[in-house]
Amino acid sequence: MTTIRIQQLKEAIAPVRDRLIAHPIYQAVQTPAALRRFMEYHVYAVWDFMSLLKELQRSLTCVRVPWVPVGSANTRYLINEIVLGEESDVDELGRRVSHFELYLRAMKEAGASTEAIERLVGGIAGGVDAGIAAEAPGDAVRKFLRFTFDTIDSGETFRVAAVFTFGREDLIPDLFLPLVQELSKEGVGGFDVFRYYLERHIEVDGEHHSQLAMEMLAELCGEDERKWAVAAEAARMALEARMILWDGVLEEIEAMSEVG
Repeated sequence: MTTIRIQQLKEAIAPVRDRLIAHPIYQAVQTPAALRRFMEYHVYAVWDFMSLLKELQRSLTCVRVPWVPVGSANTRYLINEIVLGEESDVDELGRRVSHFELYLRAMKEAGASTEAIERLVGGIAGGVDAGIAAEAPGDAVRKFLRFTFDTIDSGETFRVAAVFTFGREDLIPDLFLPLVQELSKEGVGGFDVFRYYLERHIEVDGEHHSQLAMEMLAELCGEDERKWAVAAEAARMALEARMILWDGVLEEIEAMSEVG
């Protein structure tokens, strides 16, 4: 039954996922300048992924004292394994680094601006809503982040799990690694760290994590019809939010082309 439920959810979100896969942003990012602008938008998805993950860790594992067992061991393993990889992976020199910090390094090496995202993260202690309103660059980023934190604020762990499982950025490495590799062949410098990020993303975030995430969602939804319906809608809305983000960066890239 679990397999059937997951398959039904996948079928429900397939139309919007197909539209996301066919989004024109992937054809628009063909130059170093366009790739830099893309990174300046995509970094928000790298950052907010960690907030989804940490909410799941908070809800599905014990992060308080005294410790008590929470949930299933399989779910705890999934969450803790991904947190380990995301918060303390290794860079190209074997030094410990989070994937977000690695992405910032990649941006700086490529010449992309990190000022906006660093202001947002640096000032977030004053409140998420205020930080997004003040520092997110444009409506597309604000709407994308607002959806993420509205999901977290819902208090429904299964909803967060659905967005985490099916609204992730699993398309990015496969679509952009060939471009970065081609730029390297052409002697375009500045994207070595980004290439490493993409390769590392593929290596540590393969089918294993995806399967465990789907098992987690199935466990959280059980046989509750409402939960499965809400999960499917949340996953669909996550993909729609990603398209809003892509629309925003595509508009920026097209404006750059017109000026050039």
